[in-house]
Amino acid sequence: MTKNIFVLGLDEMNRQTLSSIPGSEDYRFHPLLTKERLHGSADLDLGEVVEEARAQLDAFDGSVDAIIGYWDFPVSTLVPVLCAERGLPSAPLEAVVKCEHKYWSRLEQAEVIDEIPGFAEIPFDSERPPEHLSYPMWLKPVKSFSSELAFRVTDDAEFREALAQIEEGAGRVGEPFEWVLERVEMPEAVAKAGGAACLAEEECSGRQLTVEGFVYAGRPHVYGVVDSHNYPDTPSFLRYQYPSDLPGPVIQQVTEVSEKVVMRLGLDNCTFNIEYFHDPDTGRTCLLEVNPRHSQSHARLLEFVDGYPNHAYVVELALGREPHLREGGGQHNVGAKWFLRRFSDGVVRTAPDADDVARMSEDIPGTAANILVEPGTRLSDLTDQDSYSFCLAEIFTGANDTEGLKNTYELCLARLPFEIEDVEDAGDTEPAGGGRAGGGQPDGDDR
Repeated sequence: MTKNIFVLGLDEMNRQTLSSIPGSEDYRFHPLLTKERLHGSADLDLGEVVEEARAQLDAFDGSVDAIIGYWDFPVSTLVPVLCAERGLPSAPLEAVVKCEHKYWSRLEQAEVIDEIPGFAEIPFDSERPPEHLSYPMWLKPVKSFSSELAFRVTDDAEFREALAQIEEGAGRVGEPFEWVLERVEMPEAVAKAGGAACLAEEECSGRQLTVEGFVYAGRPHVYGVVDSHNYPDTPSFLRYQYPSDLPGPVIQQVTEVSEKVVMRLGLDNCTFNIEYFHDPDTGRTCLLEVNPRHSQSHARLLEFVDGYPNHAYVVELALGREPHLREGGGQHNVGAKWFLRRFSDGVVRTAPDADDVARMSEDIPGTAANILVEPGTRLSDLTDQDSYSFCLAEIFTGANDTEGLKNTYELCLARLPFEIEDVEDAGDTEPAGGGRAGGGQPDGDDR
């Protein structure tokens, strides 16, 4: 019997990826609200969004067999809310919120692991950080999108400046997040902080990696570890690469730490991804962030190498089934997602279209691309960018080894024509505003 699976914010690229999972011939994927509705509003009313989703589900002429999502807030919290109302499998809302609220998450992590930085919730009238924290450190809202409003600070003056900017902007996400916080029981410290507070964390350093896994019937399983590589001398991602080439003992350590943390947080019947830093010089590993969802950014990477995208795990869990772990079986030994970036403002004059991407994928096996700008786009108008760059395109490549990934990426660049005029030359030297609210110690990109 065909299963009807509703996907919050379903986009075309992920629709195609979902169609490649095992058993997809027995699934029918339905969009539940649009990505623009979920992420496009500066004054998101989460109560209204939930009502719209309920109405769409109620109006469906058929069975609602599963509800899934792969985006960050608010999708990550809407899934357990909507599933609970219909008796469908999902993570408990409280466990998801423990992950989503950065301060609450740190308090829980500190109970079971040592691999975390020094941290503290910071009142907005603070003149300096508490005595137990040292510079450099990062200030960020307890709830934000990706790396928005995250600032690296090295002295008291930068600390106060960053704190003022966070106070001004934290409500954009913090206020809708309060709708969720009202529906769970919080510890006193978290309730006092609320959804628009500020968190300070001492800086982590080293190589960044992400552990992906799932929890079924109370048992966690790790199915992959992905490396993150930055552009030189910046915190901006150049590529994600799977599988990780870190030493086996490091992989074992982050696997064990991840299992402890998800059990402490109470995650169950869901996927997760946990971001880390590992410093090969000191041997120190530091947990950056816990996400109660899989990363759609990694889907094609796992498909290249393991034969199936990580979407397969979340679909099986949403249908109440235990996922089968998969390793190998794909057409490539390694896979990568590349971020084509520009590090200064400008106006896009020429950008690849769908035909350019299709020809590239046909001529260069193991490639795909998602173009993020179009002619006429002012880069500083783009939303959800880090503080240091603008992302023009996401390019996916598979190969036999890392050198092959790099060579294939260069071939792709030659097939994707971009022409960007400097702002000064475009006759508009004033910032367009609204595009870059901050960035920092990067938290991934599944906005």
